[in-house]
Amino acid sequence: MHIINCQGQLLLLNSPKVMGIINVTSNSFYKGFLEKSPNEILQVAEQMLAAGATILDVGGQTTKPGSLPLSAEEEAERILPVIRNIKKTFSQAIVSVDTFYATVARLAVGEGAAIVNDVSGGNWDNNMLDTVAALGVPYICMHMQGTPETMQQNPFYDDLIDSLLTFFIERVALCRARGIKDVIIDPGFGFGKTIAHNFKILNQLQKFEILNVPILAGLSRKSTIYKTLQVTPDDALNGTTVLNTIALLNGANLLRVHDVKEAVETVKLVKAYQQFSQ
Repeated sequence: MHIINCQGQLLLLNSPKVMGIINVTSNSFYKGFLEKSPNEILQVAEQMLAAGATILDVGGQTTKPGSLPLSAEEEAERILPVIRNIKKTFSQAIVSVDTFYATVARLAVGEGAAIVNDVSGGNWDNNMLDTVAALGVPYICMHMQGTPETMQQNPFYDDLIDSLLTFFIERVALCRARGIKDVIIDPGFGFGKTIAHNFKILNQLQKFEILNVPILAGLSRKSTIYKTLQVTPDDALNGTTVLNTIALLNGANLLRVHDVKEAVETVKLVKAYQQFSQ
């Protein structure tokens, strides 16, 4: 059983939890909220919490294929007021900040964020791991081959699963050495992987349990789903539910999603299936 300490709130992952995505962007591949008013974003947060989200993940820039990064200053300008408003309105909400900048992570935790979610796994900012350790918050370490600008330009692995396991063994050990107590891993579906790669990771997700840390699955409405089904991200909810179900059956502890209600129902049904199948 995994327990993570979120600024004094102990989060038990003995059963899977759902993380709701709040993208404070205008160019996200699905549901950016940059043009929404602060009250409208708060309404989104309220709806997610009411639907059963355990964590709200606030990010200020898109990492979709081909995208270029914002500066730390511009990212902070977008997300800090959102985090501040969420924590002021919903004081018990657990907020994670989706950033690869150590400065933004520090400022966000100052506003009430309790988890740092880093798509770069600490590889893009040399200060990130020491900063997270000093803040004393859980760290989500994701795998990405390349950068968002280049990651989908013919990604290749000699041995996909071995490469990811090697990466996480090294990064988790480094996180521990730097003083980070709670590490969560994210295999990075869609980040420097082909559709075939993504399905292979999903099929072999249980292999990552050897690391003895929680596993996050971020599959929500991604291109693996909508390209396979030949639909758009807007029509990829059913496919998301199918792949989230597989992820849960294969050991995922956290689902990062746009659609909280459906993900919470998926968790409940998978738990019932597992309970009554014993």
